[in-house]
Amino acid sequence: MSLDDYNRLLVPISEQDHIQGLVGNSVALVEYGDYQCPTCGKAHQLIKAIQQQVKDLCFVFRHFPQLQIHPYAQRAAEAAQAAAAQGQFWQMHDILFTHQQALGNDYLVEYANNLGLDIPQFLQDISNQVHIDRINQDIESGLHSGVTAAPALFINRIRYLDRWTVEQIMAAIVTAND
Repeated sequence: MSLDDYNRLLVPISEQDHIQGLVGNSVALVEYGDYQCPTCGKAHQLIKAIQQQVKDLCFVFRHFPQLQIHPYAQRAAEAAQAAAAQGQFWQMHDILFTHQQALGNDYLVEYANNLGLDIPQFLQDISNQVHIDRINQDIESGLHSGVTAAPALFINRIRYLDRWTVEQIMAAIVTAND
């Protein structure tokens, strides 16, 4: 594997991914994120702002919980996946980033309840770790592309390594779009 491969997204976007926008759009933004990571929380706000400005953006979120520093990240990812199984991934995704300081089990159930999810099913999914393989696939795909920490961002399959500001990321998107 060449050094260049570590700056490329080696696992292409697929139906398994959580996608906002159309895959065929001119710009694809892939984020590897951790719900408990403060920097990921800031990145979430940046990406929301960018989505307002770039109408034909394809945004993909992949899980990259960093358990050694964020003990609630894995369970939060499982909650997002359990919500996804009930068609509410993006709603739970936004709630988890909005309430990063409150990711304990009681809070996760409260968020699921607020979304109107089937709570017995949600609890069963989490207690049986039904979605752990799916989360691990995201982690593996990140590691394969050289991701060692979250957040990690790829624009049209190229690793974004500049400053994380709306202006800088927008400039990279414009360049990738040319």
